[in-house]
Amino acid sequence: MQKQIKVKLWLSSITLACLLPTLSLQAAEKPKLVLQITVDQLRGDMPSAYLDKMGKGGFRYLLNEGVVYKDAHHNHANTETIVGHATLATGALPAVHGMIGNVWYDDKLQRLVYNVEDSRYPLLSADAGVNQKTEIDPTQRTAKSSGRSPSNIQASTFSDELMIASNGKAKVFGVSVKDRGAISMAGHMGKAFWFSKKSGEFVTSEYYYDKYPEWVTTWNEAKPAKKYDKKTWQLSQPQKGYVFAQQDDQKWETKLPGFGITFPHQYGSMDNPYFNTFLTLSPAGDELTLDFAKAVVNNEQLGQDDITDYLSVSFSSTDYVSHMFGPSSLEAEDNMLRLDRTLAKLLKFIDKKVGLNNTLIVLSADHGAAEAPDYLSTLGMKTKVVTPKSWDKTPGMQALKKQFGFDSALIKSYFHPYIYLDRDLIAKRKLSLKQVQKAVAAEVENFDGVALAVTSSDIESGKTPQDYLHTLVVNNHSKNRSGDIYIVLEAHRFVADMEGLTVAATHGSPWGYDTFVPLIFSGYNIDDDIVYKRVSTTDIAVTLSAILGIKAPSGAQGNILEKVLDED
Repeated sequence: MQKQIKVKLWLSSITLACLLPTLSLQAAEKPKLVLQITVDQLRGDMPSAYLDKMGKGGFRYLLNEGVVYKDAHHNHANTETIVGHATLATGALPAVHGMIGNVWYDDKLQRLVYNVEDSRYPLLSADAGVNQKTEIDPTQRTAKSSGRSPSNIQASTFSDELMIASNGKAKVFGVSVKDRGAISMAGHMGKAFWFSKKSGEFVTSEYYYDKYPEWVTTWNEAKPAKKYDKKTWQLSQPQKGYVFAQQDDQKWETKLPGFGITFPHQYGSMDNPYFNTFLTLSPAGDELTLDFAKAVVNNEQLGQDDITDYLSVSFSSTDYVSHMFGPSSLEAEDNMLRLDRTLAKLLKFIDKKVGLNNTLIVLSADHGAAEAPDYLSTLGMKTKVVTPKSWDKTPGMQALKKQFGFDSALIKSYFHPYIYLDRDLIAKRKLSLKQVQKAVAAEVENFDGVALAVTSSDIESGKTPQDYLHTLVVNNHSKNRSGDIYIVLEAHRFVADMEGLTVAATHGSPWGYDTFVPLIFSGYNIDDDIVYKRVSTTDIAVTLSAILGIKAPSGAQGNILEKVLDED
């Protein structure tokens, strides 16, 4: 018996020795394509929330075949779209990559700046600029110009480093409904396309091209959105099987004329000025994004040679649907089921064109999701909607204005999450900016619903406490872009008014429901596993770089996720 065992062991060792050269060759190979999927406002628990009603090819494939991190978080305080996307792209904190919010007030320009606006690079489509009359995304309306570029990102991205390592031969593309979702991930060196709600086309700017590639013009001329003309968003499964089957009409849902708050939701006709916007407020936005991403792969021949290419697909519908109806709604539930189908179609397409075994896949989110305040109230949770516009008129602030000799507003403006003071008047009165900041912060912290008011002076002098919340605020601070006072609302306290549009739910806090996101690596050379230790979204870019053997982005602060690199 022992002799038989020794023989088996000897044969096994010979077999292993024969296989070693082959294993070494496999380990030396690079993936043909890196596919980075970002789902806007996908909280970490959401991929598996409705798994019993999902198929095999989307979330179920990723969860079963990938390395799944169950406790992944963003480590910055302002959990907004551009902040999270830039962090995923660069592996850096906002304090380093500079994208501290969807908007910030520029004291030199004396105006609000939209994160990816750049008047030097107008859109190639003259009629595709922001239409303020029909635009639903409030932060988009603040852009002074329709020009766009990644110039405001102050660090390199993973996709930039891939371009550098390949001597510019890698093909790099970012696609999204949102301009900031596409531009941030494509980096400074790739190409970005996003959906114009005004024209119904996928557009880009002169930063990327002198003119559209012929295939993009052909794609847009075919008017892919036409298939939704006079159609409706209907439930994809029998209503009785939904968790929120009996909650299709909730009083807190955003009422948009023509779209409605119950199924079926009407898209209307293509000549309706809100038609394209309605598409983005539904799973149709993700479906259009998928169609264009497939066109990119086909026409640009991604993953078809020995040089690793990069494709970022940022799906935005989950964010819009959650804002309008809340993440715990019949609409959000059906959107997740349809997103699962969209992911399955994307992965099936990539498998056919490139091969999933040749594709390194990573899925995450730019931020999580807070529940609708009114929904939480129905379950017994104490919530509050906060109105910062009223702060300057309180008795305490009036007393401070008198103390400092102000005859106008002391709080010049509030753009989440920052208070901006009137620095010109402070200088004119020869007051100490630091003292005024501290006095206003101390007063604001007394307001109902405010957890912290942290001054930029304290952050820059290193005088903030070292606790968790303060650390996330410091991680979000950029000296030249952040406001005077960072406001952290208490958990489950919200600002529901977004530039005049009242929404059902929002995000942007440092609380767990907003920082918690999924993180899954799958595809090329990756074995399935579940990891329960806490990890950061800054770990993604450095891990991708390690797999490809290239240097990490310039400001990257994350750790290599060793489990992803483990090989049996």
